[in-house]
Amino acid sequence: MTENVTQRFYDRISSCYDAIADGGEHKARQRGVELLAVQPGEQVLEIGYGTGHSLVDLAKAAGDSGRMSGVDISPGMQSVAQRRVDDAGLSSRVELKVANTPPLPYEADQFDVVSMSFTLELFPLETIPAVLAEVQRVLRPTGRVGVVSMATTKEGEDDSLLERTYKWMHAHFPHFVDCQPIPVEDFFVNAGFSLALAERLSIFTMPVAAVVGKPTE
Repeated sequence: MTENVTQRFYDRISSCYDAIADGGEHKARQRGVELLAVQPGEQVLEIGYGTGHSLVDLAKAAGDSGRMSGVDISPGMQSVAQRRVDDAGLSSRVELKVANTPPLPYEADQFDVVSMSFTLELFPLETIPAVLAEVQRVLRPTGRVGVVSMATTKEGEDDSLLERTYKWMHAHFPHFVDCQPIPVEDFFVNAGFSLALAERLSIFTMPVAAVVGKPTE
């Protein structure tokens, strides 16, 4: 989908997104937060914060001395996420932006942690290296990035029927099925990250990767 179409799509579903997707994504998203192990005082960025579930969890982990930032393409999602942040009493240390990515609207070497949950696979395959290059730019040299994403099956594994159907739907109806399984670990390594942690999960038989990487350059 183009940026304008994508933004309008997520604006339309922002108020009901949790009912559509949260039940399937919740466990994997929470595991991604656990693997990142955000510490008090850290500066954290979430790309594609959606309705704000992970955003709130990450902000709580960063504590009063930390700072949470978020960027998303959808003003509708920003409104929903901001309400969740306000309800959690975290408004003073969470800043939400709306912007197309890449590039990221932040200075270099600004964050200790960058998180993406069911976001990286929304980008066209040819754009993912540029997204990860921007993550490298805004991360501090000692920082880390965590990604939870729908993933391609590993070598020697067969796709489930649902996985094959999903890929077919994405290829033929990308305006309805906008994300696609990606080789997350390969993208990380090719972007210059070392894999600190990597786990495989599943949603309704479809593989999900939860990966934490650190800059190697």
